[in-house]
Amino acid sequence: MELLFITLGGVILGLGARYFLPNRDRHGVVLVPAIGAVVSAVVWVGLTWLGWAWDGGWIWAVTLVVTAAVVVIADLLIGRTRKQHDQRRLEALLSRHIPVAG
Repeated sequence: MELLFITLGGVILGLGARYFLPNRDRHGVVLVPAIGAVVSAVVWVGLTWLGWAWDGGWIWAVTLVVTAAVVVIADLLIGRTRKQHDQRRLEALLSRHIPVAG
């Protein structure tokens, strides 16, 4: 049950990153929240395998902080990378444009 809650927390952090950070027009609506869900679930399971108690406060705090950091970095990197790619693609398309006379 706790895994479900922490995954939902990852989705919420991903939604926050998507709507509060720039370049949200450069990626889909579900991408960053999905990254948040996956990261929070993987961190949670990893920490439980390391023996951290699921009812302790530290596992929750560490999982949410790591998830927040990852979704912010992912959102910024994806937005910047896609913006650069779009600019290069636009320049390539415009350089191949042959004007039609008359």
